[in-house]
Amino acid sequence: MIRVALVDDQPLIRIGLRTLIESDPDLSVAGEAGDGVAALHIIRVEHPDVAVMDIRMPGLDGLEATRAIVADPDLRGTRVLILTTFEVDQYVFQALRAGASGFLLKDAEPSEFLQAIRVVARGEALLSPRVTRRVVEAFTARPVPATPDRTRLALLTEREREVVALVGSGLSNEEIAAVLVISPATARTHVSRAMSKVEARDRAQLVVFAYETGLVAPGELP
Repeated sequence: MIRVALVDDQPLIRIGLRTLIESDPDLSVAGEAGDGVAALHIIRVEHPDVAVMDIRMPGLDGLEATRAIVADPDLRGTRVLILTTFEVDQYVFQALRAGASGFLLKDAEPSEFLQAIRVVARGEALLSPRVTRRVVEAFTARPVPATPDRTRLALLTEREREVVALVGSGLSNEEIAAVLVISPATARTHVSRAMSKVEARDRAQLVVFAYETGLVAPGELP
């Protein structure tokens, strides 16, 4: 059973999400909260597998709550799935850096929402091509840092750099495999090794790494 905490300041949103979760026999709601402070209390008591987190909330917002969850060694088993409208794109990159394991748009289909919870609960990152491209679009107008930290780039092979760049551009493993003419399994292996070498918590942080090191630059959106 996958236990889920729902964090959103809109009661109607929480009711809808709870109804969806309770319709799935493999999922259950571990608690609900309307702000970051209440969320942290519930999560520290219940230790849910996944926290579905809104970004904009009164008091402690979703960004700070996510940082607190990721930084707490007692909550290593809790993954954060950001549920957003992308109305505030400037927060998306911050949420990635904070350690969110996945992003889902609020207009996603119910089946996508339930699948997202399963993916994140497995310890994988949910950064689908659709969502990734929306993230990329939000930042293509922003310049790459003048002096990006390339120290960790030296740890990657040339092929791994290619793969990380493609991850940062919003491609799925299957799309990466097609571009590089390799099998999807090989693409997954390259992604996994790159994540390990640069100490990226998940695929979402690998996207951040690609931008911060200049592997993906404005204008490179596929």
